[in-house]
Amino acid sequence: MYSFDFKVRVRYGDTDMMGYLYYGNYPKLYEIGRVEAMRNIGLLYKDLEQKYDIMMPVVHVDARYILPGKYDEELMIRTILMELPTKMITFINEIYSEQNILIHRAEVKLFFIDMKTSKRVSCPEYMLQKLMPLF
Repeated sequence: MYSFDFKVRVRYGDTDMMGYLYYGNYPKLYEIGRVEAMRNIGLLYKDLEQKYDIMMPVVHVDARYILPGKYDEELMIRTILMELPTKMITFINEIYSEQNILIHRAEVKLFFIDMKTSKRVSCPEYMLQKLMPLF
């Protein structure tokens, strides 16, 4: 299992009239968590796309809104990989309030697509090599 925590602050422009993080902005937090978790182990989205011609489109999101994130609150995004990817990679995102209370949970599934052929492929070998020691 691999887990990585990253903090973000809820900005005014990301809230609704109640001062709550707008529900449509949670997927941005999943992406921030995913990108930073991968960066933390030396995997860059930029390299994946530009060097290896692999893109990772989201194919499924299952989200649970528990409590609201609030304006100017520092949230902690925990991104978890429970298993090594194959033709799909599944990230679990847990978002915690400043008081370390779980306020949101989501499961996000992505495929690996060869950008040249637009075909679904297995997880790139270089990515597996970075991930294997963590499991």
